[in-house]
Amino acid sequence: MDNNVLKASLLSPMLDPESGVALYRQLYETMRQAILAGTLPGGVKLPSTRTLAQTLGISRATVIQAFDQLLSEGYIYGKVGSGTYVEQVLPDELLRLPDKQTRGKKTNEILPPPDPLSERGKMIATSAVAPFQKWDQVVQHQAFRPGIPALHEFPFKLWSQLATRRWKNIQPADFGYSDPAGYRPLRQEIARYLQVARGVHCTEEQIIIMAGSQQALHLAVQLLIDTGDEVWIEDPCYMGARGALVSGGAQLIPVPIDDEGLDVTQGIARSPRARMAYVTPSHQFPVGTVMSLSRRLALLRWASQTTSWILEDDYDSEYRYAGHPLASLQGLDQAGRVIYIGTFSKVLFPALRLGYLVSPPELIDAFRAARAAADRHAHMLDQMVLTDFMAQEHFARHLRRMRSLYEERQAILLEVAHKELEGRISIKAASAGMNLLAHLPKDLQDTTVAQQAAYYGVAVTPISKYYIQYPPLNALLLGYAAYNQQEIHHGIQNLARALLLS
Repeated sequence: MDNNVLKASLLSPMLDPESGVALYRQLYETMRQAILAGTLPGGVKLPSTRTLAQTLGISRATVIQAFDQLLSEGYIYGKVGSGTYVEQVLPDELLRLPDKQTRGKKTNEILPPPDPLSERGKMIATSAVAPFQKWDQVVQHQAFRPGIPALHEFPFKLWSQLATRRWKNIQPADFGYSDPAGYRPLRQEIARYLQVARGVHCTEEQIIIMAGSQQALHLAVQLLIDTGDEVWIEDPCYMGARGALVSGGAQLIPVPIDDEGLDVTQGIARSPRARMAYVTPSHQFPVGTVMSLSRRLALLRWASQTTSWILEDDYDSEYRYAGHPLASLQGLDQAGRVIYIGTFSKVLFPALRLGYLVSPPELIDAFRAARAAADRHAHMLDQMVLTDFMAQEHFARHLRRMRSLYEERQAILLEVAHKELEGRISIKAASAGMNLLAHLPKDLQDTTVAQQAAYYGVAVTPISKYYIQYPPLNALLLGYAAYNQQEIHHGIQNLARALLLS
């Protein structure tokens, strides 16, 4: 092939010095595509780098860079004293060579495409964590999305000042890998807080910092559950817990919720020796009931007798409006069967992605290893800033302020709902939490109302989506913590319009 033919093949498309892509990279891509297309066939001799540089009007160094890249990837080869040639067998073709089992067999046989998911993958994809709406359709600040804190009320300026101060004093050693269990000063602060506020019996050594409660659930399941193990789960249940259990291969045993919380007797009847039980005893999600003392003791007695584990998800117990916060289930545990899980997503802000797990002493090393295997450790600067936020009493002050604010917003929601929705929806006050249940009449279906409400820009969650087996309540879950008086009033008015058309 003469230089003119080569020039024509290489200059389609033309090299563009203004494109922002390095010229050697443009030349490499152009030659590679010409080789793959057969415009430069295998065995053809390429012109020298000097000749090609003169022909294209670019530097020889640029051509050499492009040749070196093609050479290293196996598209061309050099013969000493002879020149540079296009390879006869290209690397792209090698990737498609048949293996020993298929050589000599017919290649025109049409095979069905492989299933992209494992059996466990199918269960995960269809079981739990898919939101009611696609994420790109979700309006973050839209009444009445449940479980969202009052982000507009968080002291971000103070948080920024604490972060700036940390950055100014950070040491080179802080940029390396750190303890998988988390930043020790933060674990000390969390242990002190849990001992006083939640009655948790723990030391800082038992605290494992997690990327939110969801990671804590996943790691606990991965460590303690084998495929096929039976696990009690509340019915209705938190979808994230359901997803974590399914991803670990658990066989879910739905246990109904009544006015006293998880029905332990029903659980024992259905699976007397289940490997684990998942519970939200301080404020059941999504129904909102509190597990009675007799049920707590019965659950602990069952776990002790069967050496089963209990996952206590204490996701929003800080927000209790009548009396003191209830003591944790873990604080009553004498046999070391409870794994306590908490999060900062509800009390600070979800994007922080920090939570914690309180491990029984015998599992500390295993949880540290699992944390290291998952993603090594949490973001160090965030841990440091949170440590300062807690140690300087900002955390306690923020909780007190939010507790008062959420109680006020719940009262506003009840007042406006009574005025605008009387006779169509029944909403009762709750002594804790960030959400309320709105019970619907029998002639309305919660999923239908939720879809109609979305049309009017209102995000309400049908309670039936949280059930696995037992007959669902016909109700909507309304979050109120993140919304001011005007937003609550506007949301209820739009919900009333949706009800008229449901």
